[in-house]
Amino acid sequence: MQVYLAASEWIDSDHPAIRACAARLAEEGGTPVGVARRCFEFVRDEIRHSWDYQDTVVTCRASDVLRQGTGYCYAKSHLLAALLRANGLPAGLCYQRLSVNDTGAPFCLHGLNAVWLPEHGWYRLDARGNRAGVDAQFVPPREQLAFPLQDRRERDFPAVLAEPLPVVVQALTQHDTVQAVHDHLPDAEEITAHA
Repeated sequence: MQVYLAASEWIDSDHPAIRACAARLAEEGGTPVGVARRCFEFVRDEIRHSWDYQDTVVTCRASDVLRQGTGYCYAKSHLLAALLRANGLPAGLCYQRLSVNDTGAPFCLHGLNAVWLPEHGWYRLDARGNRAGVDAQFVPPREQLAFPLQDRRERDFPAVLAEPLPVVVQALTQHDTVQAVHDHLPDAEEITAHA
């Protein structure tokens, strides 16, 4: 479980701004479930999804997502993992493979999280950000993710990873604009716990 609590380059839960935000969110959370809910709702509702808002900055590192207030789903999942870890809650990254336009190919990865809750074990949550047709909620033990699978080639990968996939980091760090990231969204047909 220690790897799901550790700070790292992209999930920098030891950054002072992350620690301060995590402490503020924990003040009203109380139980692990309450703290997880507050962290989830903060990232879902207060951090803009880059594509939805056509923000100009591309973020990857959790502290940059917090500072800029924006990120793709992957970057938002890095921030949520960092806030949860800063509050002592084991957290990892999960992925789905989804149709970009809901009509088959092309496909891309979608980033979300899992948190270890003492009452429920690993619980997946999706802080992508709600909009018309997207209603992700925190209602353990039931999952209510942003996107249901609709195509036979879509995938719901069960692995809970401690670190982001290299292909995700590459997409967020090698492109300077939100449009460029969108034009090069990462994809994978298989993901294992050791990916």
